[in-house]
Amino acid sequence: MNELWEFFRHALGPESAASYVLTRFVFQRALALVYLSAFAILVNQGLPLLGSHGLLPIPSFLSRAGFWDAPSVFHAHYSDTSFQTLAWLGLALSLFAASGLSDSLGMAVSALTWFSLWAIYRSFVSVGQTFWGFGWEMLLLETGFLAIFLGSRDTQPPVVVIWMLRWLCFRVMFGAGLIKIRGDECWRDLTCMVYHYETQPLPGPLSWCFHMLPRAVHRIETFITHVSALPVPFFMLAPWPALRAAG
Repeated sequence: MNELWEFFRHALGPESAASYVLTRFVFQRALALVYLSAFAILVNQGLPLLGSHGLLPIPSFLSRAGFWDAPSVFHAHYSDTSFQTLAWLGLALSLFAASGLSDSLGMAVSALTWFSLWAIYRSFVSVGQTFWGFGWEMLLLETGFLAIFLGSRDTQPPVVVIWMLRWLCFRVMFGAGLIKIRGDECWRDLTCMVYHYETQPLPGPLSWCFHMLPRAVHRIETFITHVSALPVPFFMLAPWPALRAAG
């Protein structure tokens, strides 16, 4: 029993928290860059898609949806000017977080910055309809919500939140692997990569070259995809600090 307690003490104790300082540093800045990209898209494409004269106007949507159906600050007031102002504010906050300034000004500023990014982007996603209705939008919001509780430079990273982020990564990877195995038969007979490059929605400059590789190579590619999505994610849940301490 004492050995089990020591195992979890090392895994979740302050020694482990100290080891996650660099993890938090890299994660926060990487997430800020993702937010930056998301808000840049809203600044450049938001109004033609969702504005008052866009393809799916927000005012029309708000007339049909209540706040609890689509939580958004736009329920209080909507105009194209407020849309652009909020998108630019999100862009500015993303730069603020990516620069590390929010991290250096204490816990309150850091938490407020990440909460504001999450709340603003949540407001856009809620009214984004078809254009912002994809799974990666929900994934960004879930990740962004956890970032609120990561703390600032003058605090130890909360290990519980780090493990919740690990669990999030595990769910994404392992779930993607299960969907492939349970989906099209080509994933089970290892032929999906034979057709992948010629059916890509956004092919890269080297897609044609990869498509012309031998069929056996494509089978290996498909197998590696399964390995990276099914067994490998379990290593994300391994308590490495505890294992190093035990060693």
